[in-house]
Amino acid sequence: MTGRENTAHESVAPQDAIETGSVYVHAPFCARRCVYCDFAVTVRRTGDLPAWIEALGQELTLVRKEGLFVLSERLDTLYVGGGTPSLLGPGAMEGLASLFGRDRLADPEFEWTAEANPESLTRDVASAWASAGVNRISLGLQTFDPAGLKWMGRLHGAEGPIAALAAARDAGIQNVSVDLIFGLPARLGRSWDDDLERVLDLDVSHVSLYGLTVESGTALGRAVRENREAPVDEDQYQEEYIRAVEVLTAAGYRHYEVSNFARPGSEARHNAAYWSDVPYLGLGNGAHSFASPIRRWNVRDWEAYRLEVAAGRSPEAEREAIDDEARRLESAWLGLRTDDGIPRPALGSDQDSVTSGWVRRGLATRDETRVRLTTEGWLLLDQLAVELDESGTAG
Repeated sequence: MTGRENTAHESVAPQDAIETGSVYVHAPFCARRCVYCDFAVTVRRTGDLPAWIEALGQELTLVRKEGLFVLSERLDTLYVGGGTPSLLGPGAMEGLASLFGRDRLADPEFEWTAEANPESLTRDVASAWASAGVNRISLGLQTFDPAGLKWMGRLHGAEGPIAALAAARDAGIQNVSVDLIFGLPARLGRSWDDDLERVLDLDVSHVSLYGLTVESGTALGRAVRENREAPVDEDQYQEEYIRAVEVLTAAGYRHYEVSNFARPGSEARHNAAYWSDVPYLGLGNGAHSFASPIRRWNVRDWEAYRLEVAAGRSPEAEREAIDDEARRLESAWLGLRTDDGIPRPALGSDQDSVTSGWVRRGLATRDETRVRLTTEGWLLLDQLAVELDESGTAG
């Protein structure tokens, strides 16, 4: 089906509509909720593909009628996250392709990422996704350690990522990113060095690091409150992050963002849209959208979302207008989280003095044009962004 044949979601852009070429689609289904998970997920053994596609189509119609966003004729990036998109099976991405229209996904530089868990990225799924147009997979590896996998509630074994990666590559999808989590409880006996070495053995194009966090509404949050689990060890957290940076950069990965490492040319273009303050549209329960100065997000519950769009009502839960003060802080934070840093000439004398202090403390480097955080500085990203903002208007 071409974009011209699929007219349900085509529209002429209102004069004040924001055009976006970056779209996030949320797939809410998970076979099991991980102990630390605070995402908008619904636990079920299989995903409900027909209901999911129908609901997304209904939301796209509402987006078109509202007129805040209009999709570019050719999308730059499409990211399908979750949840576990691979739980929706082989037909999920072809369903999305039909929904958006083939013409809209036809740019030669188009990046289409879909998240997958090792146990559900089968050869059939990978092959069908590749045929639909998916050209990048984000694989939820997390760890190879059996005790760590069991503690987290993951369903794949230590060898699961190897089989899933083979399925992706055999299907022709060479651009694969893997997620790796650090800061797990020391009592598990997980070897961080072993995980890093095994990731290097996979020879993937991209690695994303995630530090364990304790969210109050999760199983882990309850365990910490009840003293059944210790809080995250900050020293271990910092040591494992720094060690990962050392190992991955020594192996030729570019540490281009606080949590992300890529082989040259394999940086995640969709994520860069978030860091660059450009408009993006989010579809699905819990999804966020941004069109300056408005940020909005949908209801988190899948059933509530499905019922709202089926009734022709917006699934939006809340929105906020980003004022000048908040934009200054976000601009500093977004710039500092990348290896491009922030422009030094745009800083006032007070801000320049602050960054001079960072350099003395080993938290940043700077030259005549840019200020960039070091690995140690990235561990203090939130704090440093606030310091810079409070010292005056950041550039």
